[in-house]
Amino acid sequence: MAETRKLHPAGVVLLIINLLMASRISLSRSILLLQRTNNHFPYSHFTPKRFPKSYPCPLWSSSFSLCLQTLHKSSTTTATTPPSISNCYSSISMDPVADEANPLLQDFEFPPFDVVEAKHVRPGIRALLKNLESDLEELERTVEPSWPKLVEPLEKIADQLTVVWGMINHLKAVKDSPELRAAIEEVQPEKVKFQLRLGQSKPIYNAFKAIQDSPQWPSLSDARKRIVESQIKEGVLNGVALDDDKREQFNKIEQELERLSQKFGENVLDATKKFEKIITDKKDIEGLPATSLGLAAQTAVSKGHTDASAENGPWIITLDAPSFMSVMQHARNRGLREEIYRAYVTRASSGDLNNTAIIDEILKLRLEKAKLLGYNNYTEVSMATKMATVEKAEELLEKLRTASWDAAVQDMEDLKIFSKNQGAMEANDLTHWDTGFWAERLRESKYDINEEELRPFFSLPKVMDGLFNLAKTIFGIDIEPADGLAPVWNNDVKFYCVKDSLGSPIAYFYFDPYSRPSEKRGGAWMDEVVSRSRVLSPNGTAPRLPIAHMVCNQTPPVGDKPSLMTFREVETVFHEFGHALQHMLTKQDEGLVAGIRGIEWDAVELPSQFMENWCYHRETLMGIAKHYETGESLPEEVYLKLLAARTFRAGSFSLRQIKFASLDLELHTKYIPGALESIYDVDQRVSKRTQVIPPLPEDRFLCGFSHIFAGGYAAGYYSYKWAEVLSADAFSAFEDAGLDNHKAVKETGHKFRETILALGGGKAPLEVFVEFRGREPSPEALLRHNGLLSVTTSA
Repeated sequence: MAETRKLHPAGVVLLIINLLMASRISLSRSILLLQRTNNHFPYSHFTPKRFPKSYPCPLWSSSFSLCLQTLHKSSTTTATTPPSISNCYSSISMDPVADEANPLLQDFEFPPFDVVEAKHVRPGIRALLKNLESDLEELERTVEPSWPKLVEPLEKIADQLTVVWGMINHLKAVKDSPELRAAIEEVQPEKVKFQLRLGQSKPIYNAFKAIQDSPQWPSLSDARKRIVESQIKEGVLNGVALDDDKREQFNKIEQELERLSQKFGENVLDATKKFEKIITDKKDIEGLPATSLGLAAQTAVSKGHTDASAENGPWIITLDAPSFMSVMQHARNRGLREEIYRAYVTRASSGDLNNTAIIDEILKLRLEKAKLLGYNNYTEVSMATKMATVEKAEELLEKLRTASWDAAVQDMEDLKIFSKNQGAMEANDLTHWDTGFWAERLRESKYDINEEELRPFFSLPKVMDGLFNLAKTIFGIDIEPADGLAPVWNNDVKFYCVKDSLGSPIAYFYFDPYSRPSEKRGGAWMDEVVSRSRVLSPNGTAPRLPIAHMVCNQTPPVGDKPSLMTFREVETVFHEFGHALQHMLTKQDEGLVAGIRGIEWDAVELPSQFMENWCYHRETLMGIAKHYETGESLPEEVYLKLLAARTFRAGSFSLRQIKFASLDLELHTKYIPGALESIYDVDQRVSKRTQVIPPLPEDRFLCGFSHIFAGGYAAGYYSYKWAEVLSADAFSAFEDAGLDNHKAVKETGHKFRETILALGGGKAPLEVFVEFRGREPSPEALLRHNGLLSVTTSA
């Protein structure tokens, strides 16, 4: 796989800020972070050059369910409390009155999530920007081509905005309100204006160029060279080299893209929340498992049906993932499945929430931006800062498509035969709202596995204990509860301290596990709160410690039962933890390339997807799979069935991701906004090669494709498959060493930690991979894990 540089369209410091902030990894799932996005959206989130931080997970990830808890203030203790985060960067001489009253402007040990309100946003951000503008002017006046006179003050400026803006955008993702939205929307143009000013600073750009041209260049560390090269490339992509007229046009485009992306994400959220299907006759929801009925009744209670119960209803079905997926997989009522499916694929495609015109305008502006920068299309802009090239990405997708197509066709034939044998009237006419239902029945029949019946074996506390034990085994770290040390935004949020083998804290993270549809966006993601940094050391000696968010949307506890998870939800938690590990276990002291910062976007999913493999490792799985009431272990035969079922419909799942990736590249490479072919025509055309069942003519999936229109994956969704190759190959190193050989696993885990997790963006990802694996990556392991290797060989 060829390597090029990554980063995104934006500029010198935009990168930095972007490298610092974030938008929805998913995620991803997702990831929060080097992700370029347009707003704190799930799926990740925000600005002209997005603040790379959240990793949204891929679209197949579970996103789970509902629950609304009250916010609480945590008291802080001093047990392992680090010095004030605000003291980690240059002091902010804010207006005294604003400073006294506004938690956004006060010194804090951890962000004051429990007290920040919408009323603090406008005055807080404006006071911050005023002071940052002053700091920037001072930097431009005194800048010299040296680390102390250029990079260090630049990192301090970027970090202040990253921490504060990241705080309010995080709250928008997990505790949304009309007031918070309005406040962020009002100050967002001012924030973007400052970012553009920062990213297009010629004194800063010229200083980086001077460092690169200096006699000292050969002696710089790899990490410092990466920073300089990235800043120069980002400066060009941010428009620093444009003449005044073109730069003004560029800036207008960036402002409008920011606004449109935020509006897109809000429309998806509002459209999802708007749909409700009230059911009063239990016959209409026959087949739904007890957990789903409980969730539907709980939703009804939250909507005013105080007498609702799982047994007698009424029940409310929503388009939230836990509710939607349950209907698609288990409802025997075909008419209900059709109604819910049609509602889902037409979200945000009509009325005041219609995203169609927004998509066209986003694509039009991205193309204009690419032309201004001298590129033929937006995909070229995106690939300028990726590990892959356009050609290599398309080559990989086609190879995987070829390997997946026949298997996916056979998957559909298997469903037709099975449903016919079951006497299904629709057997000869299976369509979108049938495949999930009959696939689940076939899986149950073939492997005798019922996901709902497995839930009691996967309680959240046990899963987290097992995950932390695995991290201790392979990476030599201890993770301890630290609730009460940091303020949180909801009573369900957990806080943890990560310690090294000597018992010293090396990182912290928040975990927000449950769905709250009324205020929290769907999906799963990891976000950066602060990064490791030598420059921002609280005491001038030890680096500042990294802090992360890990957010999921799984089914909350119901009654006295703990959160009982599906196996897919277990995989999702492991996935997000992989992102968090790369952020927290970095040993890179250069803050601009520490942890997930500075890593090429198409390599950033490596640790997250790598961690998913451990869900199928016998010792790991059997360690977490304990019945929540009896303590009984998951039966061995069930484990073997889970293992066998891993490749069930692998061709179909692979093809689905390839469709999303191919559509993304097509829209950003060849589509011409305003021409005869509409975005939906492109969708239909791409689907002919990537979907066994064509989309409905009225399918408007694109109106909810937040990853590329409100997240960081524009012309980059292929990254999920690219990183799958890397992660599968990385895990195969453990397979080669022997998964039952504890000594070998620990040694390989140490090597993984010292390379993939430790080096951050300080070294090119291909070099990091080769340092770990001893060779360049190969797709063989991925195809083998998916049961598609023989198909590829014959193809």
